[in-house]
Amino acid sequence: MGAGGRASGKPAKKQGATRGTGGKVRRSLEGRGATPPAEMRHWYKDKARAERLAREERGGTSGRRPAPRTRKSEDAPEYIGGRNPVVEALRSGVPASALYVGQRLDNDDRVKEAIKIAADKGIALLEASREKLDRLTEGTVHQGMALQVPAYEYHHPKDLIGYAQDAGEVPLIVALDSVTDPRNLGAIARSATAFGAHGLLIPARRSAGVTAGAWKTSAGTLANLPVARASNLTQTLQAYRESGLFIIGLDGDSPQDIADTAFAPDPLVIVVGSEGKGLSRLVREACDQTVSIPMNTAAESLNAGVAAGIALYEISRLRRR
Repeated sequence: MGAGGRASGKPAKKQGATRGTGGKVRRSLEGRGATPPAEMRHWYKDKARAERLAREERGGTSGRRPAPRTRKSEDAPEYIGGRNPVVEALRSGVPASALYVGQRLDNDDRVKEAIKIAADKGIALLEASREKLDRLTEGTVHQGMALQVPAYEYHHPKDLIGYAQDAGEVPLIVALDSVTDPRNLGAIARSATAFGAHGLLIPARRSAGVTAGAWKTSAGTLANLPVARASNLTQTLQAYRESGLFIIGLDGDSPQDIADTAFAPDPLVIVVGSEGKGLSRLVREACDQTVSIPMNTAAESLNAGVAAGIALYEISRLRRR
């Protein structure tokens, strides 16, 4: 007897083997396996199709998270998606190389017109799955149609002066200083064409290029207005000055009214600044003059596309005097 314990006087029972469950408890804990993902359920395709059709009727996005965008090479084509944008691009003469049409697509008037214009212009007609259209348009709403636009072939900055000389006209060039929204580039192209400019000059970096978005906004005017690209905008502007052109920059803080500029009749470059910061310091220093557009103090600034249109109109008006 140890540790001060006291015996009960009854012999201890010998414990034998206990009866098992045969694995039933373990199997019941395992359950029925993982819940299958939604796309494996029998109702998924019908529900997904109904949601997609409802989104397209509302004109919304696909709802899926788009795949990460990879950097495109400069010679990669652009794609315009959506029935209205495709028809408008074809009507305005955007230089397309192929029209992709979805499988089993409802042939409404827009689809019929797009196919007819493409066929008349010799543009290739290709059938594509929804997955391919999603990929080409990078997840935007395409409504079963995408128009392939080949990469734009930029002109040399010196060419813009040559085009004016060939036409026997006083050069008028619009330069964009870090305008990054392609819609602004397209809008400026429309104004430049309307008021007799001989081309656009854009920087090679940190600037919008001639993309599908610019083509759409330009309403086809980019097909007739040359766009040149400069590796260094400041140096190119200085080269223009050496060639006899005057440089005026749009600056909201300038005390000089654009209507009072003396350079309007001369060979001219109008520089439009970026949407947020305006003219960069080096570009401003390269200008012969900065000018502003007078406006009500309730508006702090103008959109780059709007400002360019007003400035081009004013120069055109002064030249007609």
